[in-house]
Parts: sequence; structure tokens; C-alpha cells
Amino acid sequence: MHNHPVQTVTLAFTGASGMPYGIRLLECLLQSGKNVWLLYSQAAQVVAQQEMNLTLPSNAKACQAFLCGRFQVSEQQLRVFGKDEWFAPPASGTNPADAMIVCPASMGVVAAMAHGTSDHLIERAADVAIKERRPLIIVPREAPFSSLHLENLLKLSQLGAVILPPSPGFYHHPQSMEDLIDFVVARILDQLRIPHTLMAKWGEK
Repeated sequence: MHNHPVQTVTLAFTGASGMPYGIRLLECLLQSGKNVWLLYSQAAQVVAQQEMNLTLPSNAKACQAFLCGRFQVSEQQLRVFGKDEWFAPPASGTNPADAMIVCPASMGVVAAMAHGTSDHLIERAADVAIKERRPLIIVPREAPFSSLHLENLLKLSQLGAVILPPSPGFYHHPQSMEDLIDFVVARILDQLRIPHTLMAKWGEK
């Protein structure tokens, strides 16, 4: 973890189940004043529609305008890039974000990240985060994990990534689905030392 505060975060949505985690995380990052570079796959669009009845436009600029309006932020704070925008900042080690989060992370993207393939911008941005030794948080959504999944996740952990499965606890007595989502989002923000009020810290009221 770098000593300087995280200000710019690359956030990637993939085709795994768990889009409510990703959307809530995006909201919290923006509310905390962070700049976000958002990447999303076509499969993520399908999941967003199926799980949240949320239509993410296929065109990156249209998606940027839609999400900036939804969260009431400027297009300087939230930038959205298409999967083939190879001149986008996350594609190069000369201009990487301070951290990257893949939430939710499909096993296909996990495999690509573990083996350094870069067929689209999400995979390339993860490759850049690894080679530049920037924090990389992966939120894998699959059950059960196969041995192959576990091997890929272990390899990424050995490369310095944080593997953070969306496994909410119940010791805070959640009262709603939103409480369970916030538990996971809080754990992600904690990894980047981003303050939040989503839930009380252990030992504090």
C-alpha cells in the first residue's frame, strides 16, 4: 500500500453476479470525493439489467452522462471508458490510477488477470496495476470455487492483489439487504483507507 492517499480509483464491473456491490461502491467512492475511472464489460450490462433493472448504455460516453446524472457528479470526477479504448489512462503505466477494484469479478476475468492477458481494457488495467505495484482489490463472486479458480486467485494474491470475497458478516445485526451490501463495501473502502460511515468499526459504538 502506498503512503499517499488514494484519490483516483479504477473501478471495473464484470459479468459476475453481485452488481449491487459494484454500484454501491461507485456511489460511496464518489461521495467520498474520489475520482473514478469506470470500466465495464458487455456481460456486466446484462447482469446490471437482470439483478437491478439498471440499463447501462453500451456507449461509454452515454453511460458516463447517465451515471453522472444519477450520482450528481461532474464528468471530471467520473469518467467511463469502453473496453477497446486503448488510449484511456488506465491502459498505461505512465498514468495509472492510485488503486484498482474489480467488483464484481468473474472467474473469466480473474483467469485473464492471473495470466497477464489483455484482450480488453479491464484486463489491461489490472495488468498495469500489478506491474506498477498499485493496490488491486478483487471481489470474486462464484460458489463453489473450483481448484482452477482457487489457483488463479492464489496467483493473484501472490502478485500482491487483495482477494476480498463478498461474504458479509452478521455480527452487526443487519436489518436489510442494503446492510449486507454495505458490509462488503465497507471492507473494500477499509482496504484503501477511505473513511466511511457505512457501519461501526469493531469495538466502537
